Amino acid sequence: MNIKIETKRLYLRPINEEDDQDFFELDSNPNVHEFLGNNPVTSIEESRGYIKSIMQQYKDYGVGRLAMIKKDTGEFIGWSGLKFERVVRKEFDYYDLGYRLKEEFWGHGYATEAAMALLDYGFNDLKLCEICAAADSKHKASNVILKKIGLKLSDTFTFENVLCNWYTLKNPTL
Repeated sequence: MNIKIETKRLYLRPINEEDDQDFFELDSNPNVHEFLGNNPVTSIEESRGYIKSIMQQYKDYGVGRLAMIKKDTGEFIGWSGLKFERVVRKEFDYYDLGYRLKEEFWGHGYATEAAMALLDYGFNDLKLCEICAAADSKHKASNVILKKIGLKLSDTFTFENVLCNWYTLKNPTL
C-alpha cells in the first residue's frame, strides 16, 4: 500500500515491520488498554503479529491502520486508520475508523486531527458509502472525538461483555 496523508502536524503512512518497537511500547502500556479489554501485550512477538495482520489488511482490502508520525520530530506517536471490520459487529461488515496513541500524546488533538483526515480520505478518495466506529461507553475521550469529527451515535451493543457506543457517518458526497 502506497499512501501518505499529511495533516497540519502529522504524517500518516503505512505501518511496517520496523515499527515493532513502537507498537510494543504503545500496546504494552496498561493505561492504553484500559478500554480495550485490559489485555496489554507482553512480548514484542505479539506486536509483530499485530503488524502482520495490519499489513495483510492492506493486501486484502486496500486499507488499514496507518502510523501517526509527528512532523516536527519524526516520532511514531500511535496509529489511526480505516479497517475493513468483521469481528466487533459480527452481524455485518463495515469500515471502522480507529486510533490509538502512546500515553504521552493523549489530549493534544492528534487523534482528532488524524481522524478528520481519514474521513476525508475514506469518503473522497476511497468513495466509501459509510464509515463507522465503536467506543466503550465509558471511554469519555474516544466518545468525544467521534462526536467532534461528525460521527453520529446510532446504537449501543455489547462486545466481550462491555457496553459500546456505535457511531456512523454516511458519505455526504454520494
